[in-house]
Amino acid sequence: MVGIREIALKAGVSMTTVSNVLNKKKNVGAGTREKILKIADELGYIHKEQNGIDGKRRTIIVSFSDFDTLFYLDILHGVSDYVGKQGYHILICNGDDLAHYSDPDEVCGCIILSSQILDSQVLAVADKGLPVITLDRELDHPNVKAMIVNNYEGERQLIQKLVDEGYKSFAFLSGQNTADNKERYNAFRDVLKTNKISFNRNDLYEGDWREKSGVQAARLIMLQDKMPSVLVCANDMMAIGAIRYFTENGIRVPEDISVCGFDDIIISRYMGLTTVSVPDYERGFLAGQALLSILDGSGDYETYRIGARVKWRKTAQLSHK
Repeated sequence: MVGIREIALKAGVSMTTVSNVLNKKKNVGAGTREKILKIADELGYIHKEQNGIDGKRRTIIVSFSDFDTLFYLDILHGVSDYVGKQGYHILICNGDDLAHYSDPDEVCGCIILSSQILDSQVLAVADKGLPVITLDRELDHPNVKAMIVNNYEGERQLIQKLVDEGYKSFAFLSGQNTADNKERYNAFRDVLKTNKISFNRNDLYEGDWREKSGVQAARLIMLQDKMPSVLVCANDMMAIGAIRYFTENGIRVPEDISVCGFDDIIISRYMGLTTVSVPDYERGFLAGQALLSILDGSGDYETYRIGARVKWRKTAQLSHK
C-alpha cells in the first residue's frame, strides 16, 4: 500500500510537506501542492478507513514509559477527555513500540512522556512529519512542541519554606536522570546555598521514581547516627515508600523526620503528604488541545510552561524552629 514516504520520494520533497498537503494545510505553495496531489493520485494513495469524513486521520499516540506510575493516569484522562470530544482516538504504547506505531499513514500526531525514550527516537517521529507534544523535555525541531512543568519554581518554594520554618539538615532522594529531576535537585541545592546551609553528599540518595527506592533510602537513612530533619523526594511514589518504611520501623513522620514529595498524585492527598502539586489532568487536557490546534492549523510550536504549587500537609511539620 502506498504511503506518504513513496509520494515524498517521487515528488522530491519532505514527508512533512506531503503530510501538510494531504491534510489540507495552507503552508505549501500551489505548484508543489498540485504536484503532490497528482503523484498521490497516480500512485493510488487513499486514506484509511479510520479517517474522518473530512479526510483527516483521527488517531493519536500517547506514549509512556512506566505504566506502574500513577500520575500517568491523570494525564491520560485529561488527554482522552479533550481529544475524545473532538472525535479522535488514542493509541497507547510504550517507548519500545513508538517507532512501529508512528506511521504517518495511520496516526496524526504523538504526545510523549517517557524518560526512557531517547531524544533521537522522538526526533525520528517528528522527522516523519508528525506533530509531537513532549511533556518531559525541550527539543529543537520544527515539529516538536514542549509542554513542561516549571519544576524549579515549585521546588524552590517548597525548600525555601522549609528553611524559613527552621529546618537545617536535609536529605534528597533523586529520581532518574531526567530534565524534571535535574530542575528539582538544582532548586533544592540553590536554596540551601543561598541560605548558607551545608549539604553533605552522603545525604543524596539515588532512586528510580518507584516506591521501592523510597523504602531503600529510608533504610539507609535509619542507619545514620543522626537522621536529617527532612527528606525531600523527587516524586510522591518514593516519598510514600520512605514514609511506609519509617512508620513500620517506629520512626514518626513528621515528629522524627519530615518527608516531602513532588507530583501530588491521588494517594498523596489521602496520606497527607506535603508535596508540590502538578495539575496532571489539566496537563493532559492542554496537551491534547495543543496537538489538535496544530493539526487544524491554528496552533504553534512555542514552549508552554505549566505552573506547580506547594501543598502543605501533615508529613512536614511547620513551626519547626
